Amino acid sequence: MSKQNLLESYDMNGLELSNRVVMAPMTRSRADNPDNAPTDDLHGLYYEQRAGAGLIITEGSQVSPEAVGYVNTPGIYTEAQVEGWKKVTKRVHDRGGKIFIQLWHVGRMSHPDFHGGALPVAPSAINPNAQSYTPEGFKDTVTPREMTGDDIKRTVNDFKKAAANAMEAGFDGVEIHSSNGYLFHQFFNATSNKRTDEYGGNKENRARFFFEVLDAVREVMPENRIGVRFNPSLHGIFGMEMDEETIPTFDYIIGKLNDYDLAYVHLSEPFNDVSDVPIAVQEIARHYRPIYKGTLMINTGFDREKGNAVLETGEADLVAYGKPFISNPDLVHRFEKKAEIAPWDEDTFYVPGKKGYTDYPTL
Repeated sequence: MSKQNLLESYDMNGLELSNRVVMAPMTRSRADNPDNAPTDDLHGLYYEQRAGAGLIITEGSQVSPEAVGYVNTPGIYTEAQVEGWKKVTKRVHDRGGKIFIQLWHVGRMSHPDFHGGALPVAPSAINPNAQSYTPEGFKDTVTPREMTGDDIKRTVNDFKKAAANAMEAGFDGVEIHSSNGYLFHQFFNATSNKRTDEYGGNKENRARFFFEVLDAVREVMPENRIGVRFNPSLHGIFGMEMDEETIPTFDYIIGKLNDYDLAYVHLSEPFNDVSDVPIAVQEIARHYRPIYKGTLMINTGFDREKGNAVLETGEADLVAYGKPFISNPDLVHRFEKKAEIAPWDEDTFYVPGKKGYTDYPTL
């Protein structure tokens, strides 16, 4: 069998991964209990089944009640949630796997239904004109409340506490979700951030909140166990629009991350049509590989062949797979055998229960 780069082990800044295949973070909406806590029989089994990945990154997990924006998503801010995640991490570790938790705040993509009628928070009071997935189904988003300085300080502390909770729960590390139109991304983007204080107006200010959170998180856990995720090419989704400041802003942020000793930077290739935007964001790994010197993880639209190819060129060090891991819990084994990839059932992505979650067969 010819060599496959995906199957090689990898030293991720001191954490040894058995292969370079990463399970990407994916919202699955299975925490349908009053505590929004992961459960052993569902989440524990689901992640254990996929422990053959070199690294698992969990679904986005809110850092506070204010951070929630989707129904039945788990958190990492209460004792019950920490206890639930302890069972998950043990099952993954017992299988020899490694697992990070993704720390999440959706910002303006939330809805008053999650907050007792209170408005969601955001950098500026601008409606994304999208939809939030509430307990009563999809509802139109509303104009959020602009965050005050105290709101920002509180949120920084929420992430810090969530990271400490993650360490208590036994995770190997955390990924700060700074992507896909959620809170940090809303601060980065000049179309969603119209602030005139120290958190808006130029790229350094728009990135300030993110770096304050990063600095706070590394106070409670090893810096080389922190990953970060970005989507520089997001355009026309969740009210996010690209402008002439978008790429310089991400170039600044990702370049500045060379001053940190992170586990990785996780980037998404475009997942919608970006033919009308600068060429720099049409090939994300190629653009950012010369800028970022640490471990670079790439995601979106990769199969086995494309994954091996991007590693061969050196444009990325790790490849994250999403939907293929839903329907192929043994994805790494299938790559090894060059076996067929089973299709996924989109109708069961976000519904409660085992169907479409823990019942996909292995080879």
